[in-house]
Amino acid sequence: MTGRGTLVKLPATVARDAVVRRLIDAERALKQATNVQQVKLLMNVAAAQKVFAARQQLGEDVIGYAHRLKIHALARLGELLRELPKATGKAGPGRGKAGRPSGPAFTPAATLTDLGITKNTSAVAQQLAALPPSLREQIAQQEVSLTKVLRERKQSATRDERHTRPLPAGLFKLLYVDPPWRYEHVETDSRAIENQYPTMSLDDICTLRVPSADDCVLFLWATSPKLADALRVVEAWGFSYRTCAVWDKEVIGMGYYFRQQHELLLVAARGTLPVPEPSARVSSVIRARRGAHSEKPARVYELLEAMYPAFKPADRAELFARRQRPGWTTWSNEPAVAS
Repeated sequence: MTGRGTLVKLPATVARDAVVRRLIDAERALKQATNVQQVKLLMNVAAAQKVFAARQQLGEDVIGYAHRLKIHALARLGELLRELPKATGKAGPGRGKAGRPSGPAFTPAATLTDLGITKNTSAVAQQLAALPPSLREQIAQQEVSLTKVLRERKQSATRDERHTRPLPAGLFKLLYVDPPWRYEHVETDSRAIENQYPTMSLDDICTLRVPSADDCVLFLWATSPKLADALRVVEAWGFSYRTCAVWDKEVIGMGYYFRQQHELLLVAARGTLPVPEPSARVSSVIRARRGAHSEKPARVYELLEAMYPAFKPADRAELFARRQRPGWTTWSNEPAVAS
């Protein structure tokens, strides 16, 4: 430094060799570190060398080396934080008869403030420590971000929980289904469907053993991009496509070719179930303003009930329901609304 805030540009080879030596020494020390303060110091060394290497333009390999060491130090910090003893005994020793302590002595636990560690650093460190070594290394190598790993593990856990939740018992004559389609392309993470509810792959949807009777009618929601997938589901579930209705949402949305303002309600059937009476056949265009994300018009329930007035509640089932509906058996892959 030649003056306050002025960075001296060292010869690249000299600076590079110095940084690499510091990182090698820090890496060796990390393998021997046994307490939080030691690891915290080495983590700070790695972070500082990463910044210095970037400013001095010492190469992506040196910057990457510093980054890897920082991640490894963070993971080790997380392990040590999880091993720290908790507070024991009572907050005050108290006095019993003859002045003897009435309870065990209080042993205070070190706080993050005591250790000079922020809550965010502690959280990230412990999240890394909880991951398998292979995933930690992928994060250290910058092949994947911690945020993405945690999101995918959460989604996987949700899917595992979903697969352990049995479909409703019974054989239903009318199935109303709004599959949680998974989209391969989203414009931004904030618009990702997974941010709204747990999705399923096409194969997972196709392999569901839906509780349909031999004579059954299926009403299946499909967005325009998922029309071909929806027809595959119809066939996989043992139904034959009949026709469809269009829901005009009255509000324009997103789209790569057309900005979507509609969804399709496919009708499929199996067996010899009769079609609705002429008086119950309404327009194929259902106009209802779009509501909350993935919410379908409440009017559709009324239309389906009018189409098959002889069906009892035990004959009607809604799969992937967003909420309970009186007179229907409902099932969802979301714990909060499962029946």
